[in-house]
Amino acid sequence: QVQLVESGGGLVQAGGSLRLSCAASGSTFSSYGMGWFRQAPGKEREFVATISGRGGNTDYANSVKGRFTISRDNAKNLVYLQMNSLKPEDTAVYYCARRRLSGVFSVTSDIRDYAYWGQGTQVTVSS
Repeated sequence: QVQLVESGGGLVQAGGSLRLSCAASGSTFSSYGMGWFRQAPGKEREFVATISGRGGNTDYANSVKGRFTISRDNAKNLVYLQMNSLKPEDTAVYYCARRRLSGVFSVTSDIRDYAYWGQGTQVTVSS
């Protein structure tokens, strides 16, 4: 079973920055696209950002474009989400996820294309 563990969440003030990390198990990490999703109380889980296996392609939700940056370090089996200019509406539990299919260059924002999930890390942005 694939294991994904998020870290780096916490409480920050509006306008501040935070970097989330996701550590993945396995020896084929670079073969899989990865994504970040978030879920606020009373809302459905929503797409935030995604990156292809080798990092050549990325995509972002319009709500975070220009503020968040997804990256990965395949030598360390890590994926990051750098969050800048944080807003109170960014408050949510952030989840790391791995795509089900390997060896593709495209990226997807469809939650149905992600098969494995971490436990989530809380991000709270105060005003």
